[in-house]
Amino acid sequence: EVVLFGMGVRGARKHLKRLAAPKSWLLDKLGGNFAPKPRAGPHKARECLPLCIFLRNSLKYALNYSETVKILKNRSIKVDWKVRTDHKYPAGFMDVITIDKTGENFRLLYDTKGRWTLHRIHPEEAKYKLCRVRRLYMAKHNTPKISTHDGKTINFPDPLVKPNDTIQLDLTTGKITNHIKFENGNLCMITGGANVGRVGLVISREKHIGSFDIVHIRDSQGQQFATRMSNVFIIGKSNKPWISLPKGNGLRLSIAEERDRRLARKA
Repeated sequence: EVVLFGMGVRGARKHLKRLAAPKSWLLDKLGGNFAPKPRAGPHKARECLPLCIFLRNSLKYALNYSETVKILKNRSIKVDWKVRTDHKYPAGFMDVITIDKTGENFRLLYDTKGRWTLHRIHPEEAKYKLCRVRRLYMAKHNTPKISTHDGKTINFPDPLVKPNDTIQLDLTTGKITNHIKFENGNLCMITGGANVGRVGLVISREKHIGSFDIVHIRDSQGQQFATRMSNVFIIGKSNKPWISLPKGNGLRLSIAEERDRRLARKA
């Protein structure tokens, strides 16, 4: 008796259907069957923006997929001051994208609806980025190291830097120039959950042993909301941000407020 076994899928999936792509990419439903699957890299697949989508859909510098490949192979695009030629490279939150030929600099941030917004920044601001400290540990030969939200590992950080704090990283030298503690009263941006993209002051932190710590935040209009601690990214001391914020300054409006503003602009 011959028993035939069906062939299973081996290894990781190498394709991504368009409907399964993250909504933050803003891909239209009828634009094809597939979407570019991001490479393994510093940001998670659901929390990144591939460079080909950045060039074709966001900036409209390319008409199609193959043109994005040619632009990147010309070594025209830098991410965090390093030339990237892979069209599926996963750029993510707080990354600085530089296009030397046009003299443009962008910082990838979220808007209050959870979509990627290409925030144009000045050349001086493009020289640094903020990184959230994920982990602090001792490596071989008692070398203290920190790992950040964008996959970087930095040796011999300031002893005052702890997990959940934010460091200011000089992209030209790769060294830490300053840091912000995760403390009440500091300004933060939300990077995940239902409140993604909102900006506000940290009010309090609830510790839940064995579960998720909850942070309470108040925005500039006095509205309060809560989210998991892992979603909170400190971006400034007290109410002064260390980066320029996108349009709206991270303030979420209600549907009625958005309608009123639209009507006021038309009037």
